[in-house]
Amino acid sequence: MPLEYACIMPHGGDIIPQLAARKTKHLFVKTRESMRKIARDIREVRPDTIVIASPHNLRLQDKIGIMTSENTTGRLNGPRGKKVNLSLKCDREFAQDLLQESTRKHLPVVGANYGTAEGPASDMPMDWGTLVPMWFVAKEERVKAKTVIVTPSREIPLRQNIALGTTIAEIAEKKEKRIVFIASADQAHAHKRSGPYGYHSSAAKYDEFVSQAIRKNRIESISRLKKRFIEDAKPDSLWQMAMLAGLTRVVKMRGSLLSYDVPTYYGMICASFRRG
Repeated sequence: MPLEYACIMPHGGDIIPQLAARKTKHLFVKTRESMRKIARDIREVRPDTIVIASPHNLRLQDKIGIMTSENTTGRLNGPRGKKVNLSLKCDREFAQDLLQESTRKHLPVVGANYGTAEGPASDMPMDWGTLVPMWFVAKEERVKAKTVIVTPSREIPLRQNIALGTTIAEIAEKKEKRIVFIASADQAHAHKRSGPYGYHSSAAKYDEFVSQAIRKNRIESISRLKKRFIEDAKPDSLWQMAMLAGLTRVVKMRGSLLSYDVPTYYGMICASFRRG
């Protein structure tokens, strides 16, 4: 059973204790503990490869990005000069297989490397959508799995992001490796008037819809959400969760909502998905 586990993990920098402002650190306690619970779950699975869908890596117009670099390295800065660094090895074989199979299916994918073709300088800059979840997995729990980063597209039909998830699961099921999938996703961004996106009542409704979809084991129901509703709620989660929904078409997984919180202007959901 190669595809062992999947999850939704948010990526606000304040979740990492070293980056949290002193005055607001307590607001992220619930989410931080759920992130640690997921990281422990992943450690117990002992994955060979972690595929993570992040909305903040290379954003390619009308294309899904598949990172084919040998390494990925990043840094995040916090208050008072605080910073964290993370460097990961990438599973180029899985990335190339995903690129090849997705191309065969006529999905709008692009393979992206950075620096040199291979070796230490083949090093894709790591975005915070990758770094924050992987900090808990790779740094706190010391999981040694290789990583594959994919970036969904918001310009293409949602069904094509779903199809990419289906393809990930199909490849995973053929591998002898143990695979984990992470949807790095913050939810609606219009919860507070003081936030950069303002307030809209759709934000709370969107987050509740996603929470119920997880509880009722109907994650694919997110594909029915209306475009205007999505625009009003302003999530950055839909497209990564669409890939997760695609996985569940191949591997039946049962979701569990671990936590939901709105510590700032955007919502945060932590959820785990296990086979069965």
